[in-house]
Amino acid sequence: MKIVRVEPIAVRLPMTRPMKMAGVEIRTADNLLVRIEADNGLTGWGEAASAPTMTGEFVEGMVAAVRYLAPSLDGVSFDDPVTIAAQLERSLHGNASAQAAIDMALYDLLGQARQQPVYALFGGALRQRVPALWMLGTGSADSDVAEAKAKVEQGFVAFKIKVGAGDPLDDAERTRRICAAIGTGHLISADANQGWNVEQALVYLAAISDAPLDFLEQPIPAGDLAGLARIAASTGVAIGVDESIHEIADITRHHDAGAAAGCSLKAIKMGGVRIVHQAALQCQASGMKVNLACKVAESSIATAAVLHLAASIPSIDWGVSLSSQYLADDVVKKPLVIAHGHATVPKGYGLGIEVDEAKVERYRYGASDWLR
Repeated sequence: MKIVRVEPIAVRLPMTRPMKMAGVEIRTADNLLVRIEADNGLTGWGEAASAPTMTGEFVEGMVAAVRYLAPSLDGVSFDDPVTIAAQLERSLHGNASAQAAIDMALYDLLGQARQQPVYALFGGALRQRVPALWMLGTGSADSDVAEAKAKVEQGFVAFKIKVGAGDPLDDAERTRRICAAIGTGHLISADANQGWNVEQALVYLAAISDAPLDFLEQPIPAGDLAGLARIAASTGVAIGVDESIHEIADITRHHDAGAAAGCSLKAIKMGGVRIVHQAALQCQASGMKVNLACKVAESSIATAAVLHLAASIPSIDWGVSLSSQYLADDVVKKPLVIAHGHATVPKGYGLGIEVDEAKVERYRYGASDWLR
């Protein structure tokens, strides 16, 4: 059970439509795939999205990081991902997304070798079906309202409204209209992606005070702990953090400061699926809510990993943000399906997915493309 090859692959995946977020419009999904081959013939896959405003990493840098780390993995037994992760952290500071893709591939490989699903490697499954958050971010109130109504009819019970790109009062009006269209009995959140300052966030929250919004995620820049605490103390809406959380200690800091009621946990921020699992346990111990998330937009590889985590952690009160549903094409032979607003944890060993390597080659891109 030894590693014989580690390959980083840059892919550019088509999306069904652009996704508007504070400060950026995402038109294609530029992601890193990591393919790890073992001497027993098995292959593990991992994935990490490029998120320069969240992690500081571009695909080009992630590819370079994996190439740098690959020689240190040659001939290494993959039966202890914890030890391997510690070794990689000593070999290369930071580069959490690149290391997360390696970590994901190792757990996929280990699950296959042990003939177990990944969730079994984290203690077993507490649930097999999870509600998928649907993002509303067209930038148009009319379009978002129409889409929200359609998704409710399709069975979606959890929604995230993208705000923070424009005037807080305009975003508040759009939020109120969307909430009215969705109705009660659903999980509704808004995500500003650090787009406001404290005063703007307070204006938005005051304007939606009677709307059924369950939480507002990352209203201001990640480094402003005092500002987040001020916002949290000034509103009845729960405040969540995403870009603020890169390690488990960040969860404790925000809890102790009264700056957040819950966290959005992503493998690309924390360096791997194992750390996300530990972070979810820390949130549970601290009485904080958990949202598990992919970055927009990752394929069914990363989606499968998040679903295995969702199966194994104590609670997912703030939903699961899956992003393969926003892709026009995927890189697996049987893309994961969200039916009636819910996703089922993949069956089978490892991540439970089969990568279509012809698709990988179709969407692969390299240095000549980066220089254009």
